[in-house]
Amino acid sequence: MQGTIKVYNAQSRSGIIRDDAANEHTFDFDSFRESGIREFRLGQRVKFHVEGEAPREKVRNLTIVSF
Repeated sequence: MQGTIKVYNAQSRSGIIRDDAANEHTFDFDSFRESGIREFRLGQRVKFHVEGEAPREKVRNLTIVSF
């Protein structure tokens, strides 16, 4: 799945990704930490997987899409 960083809080290392189908997925510190990425920018393209069902879904395997 791919999407765009819609909201990012640098202090809590959490935010919201809007996927290409316009669904929003919240990622938390654990998702960020597992990614190995240092920072995100608003509008940045990312790839990710979602585990579980809403409202307990978890974003995993978060990586930056490079062109």
